[in-house]
Amino acid sequence: MRIISLNVNGIKQAAEKGFFEWMIEQDADVVCVQDLQAKEYQLSEDMINPGNYSGYFFDADEDGFSGVAVYCKEPPKAIMFGLGNPEFDMEGRFIQADFEKVSIASVLFPSGVAGTPLQEHKFQFMKAFMGHLKKTLRKRRDFLFCGTFYVAHKTHDVHDWKNQQGKSGFMDEERAWMDHILGPMGYVDCFREANYDQDEFSWWPQTEGAWERNEGWRIDYQLGTPGLKRRAAQAKIYKNKRFSDHGPVIIDYDYELNGEEDFNFF
Repeated sequence: MRIISLNVNGIKQAAEKGFFEWMIEQDADVVCVQDLQAKEYQLSEDMINPGNYSGYFFDADEDGFSGVAVYCKEPPKAIMFGLGNPEFDMEGRFIQADFEKVSIASVLFPSGVAGTPLQEHKFQFMKAFMGHLKKTLRKRRDFLFCGTFYVAHKTHDVHDWKNQQGKSGFMDEERAWMDHILGPMGYVDCFREANYDQDEFSWWPQTEGAWERNEGWRIDYQLGTPGLKRRAAQAKIYKNKRFSDHGPVIIDYDYELNGEEDFNFF
């Protein structure tokens, strides 16, 4: 099972940079996309159903804002739109595809700005999402939450981490939240199950030369329920071509999506 996640920072501009042609070549089972900044009706048919994929979308109410999608090669059994929280659901932050053995969600957290109401909005979403994660653990199936969490967990997930302390995305409260999810709650950072390399970043600031020098943050995740522990066989962040200021997170799992094994690892 191959899963790809990417924050496109505008799906139309990512399409202009060749994202969909690249996506089709990867032959992933599911591709989770965040921050579309466009509504489904504003997209062309090639963006909605590229190649042999079917796209499912959850739009934000506001034009040009947020939005998430999942692209599936095989039809899911069901699609879940939103978290049941009106405040956050109107921002288009969560969509989930349910398959035979696993549910795969595309999620976009608020980015936050330290010391502003935007950071409090982010904290409120984190609280609500943790509640959703707790409920998820009571269900008898595996779940994979893919997307931009805007939190770098460990010091090796941030370039020059000493000078980033206190900034949104690397605040003590945010890192403690991630500690709890990946500790007592038992969730799995699937990327780190298979890739322990240093300087593995998924987002690079707009600062000139940051991407070329690989001065970034790892703030995009595929978080799995405990049943997915040690299921990630190979993981990488694609850097050969840029589709946005984020890089695609690609993970191959030793796992069945709909009853058939897939060991075609990269």
